[in-house]
Amino acid sequence: MIRGLFLSSLLLLAAGYGVRAQSIHEPARGTLERSELLNAVRPMLEARVGPPVEFVVDWMRSGNGWAFVQLSPQRPGGGVIDLSRTTFASNAEYMDGLLTIALLRHQYGRWNLIDFAVGPTDVFWHGDPLYAQLPPGLTPY
Repeated sequence: MIRGLFLSSLLLLAAGYGVRAQSIHEPARGTLERSELLNAVRPMLEARVGPPVEFVVDWMRSGNGWAFVQLSPQRPGGGVIDLSRTTFASNAEYMDGLLTIALLRHQYGRWNLIDFAVGPTDVFWHGDPLYAQLPPGLTPY
């Protein structure tokens, strides 16, 4: 009986782990979720580089109410954003271009920007307790 209980518990634990891992997904192009995520990041970046901004998505994962994105911003049609004409001009030599990384949380019926970095030169989120609570597979590393 104890052996059966142990095996049942183990199976439930394994099943729960599988469901959690499956909940992380990449929002597909053209979906409302993908659009909402990009639109939640856009105002922050446009305030710093000027509008309009569109994104090339390098990494996007969502699940369990969290999302993590890695984006390459550009002008519509693929135009380059000139760093020297942005609020980042004085720090451009210390940046990895305009690579934009953002953590978002779905609360109050919308995606909210929780944390971000523009032009990071390292994996800034490693060791941060905020990121330790994220579901596995949400970040690329």
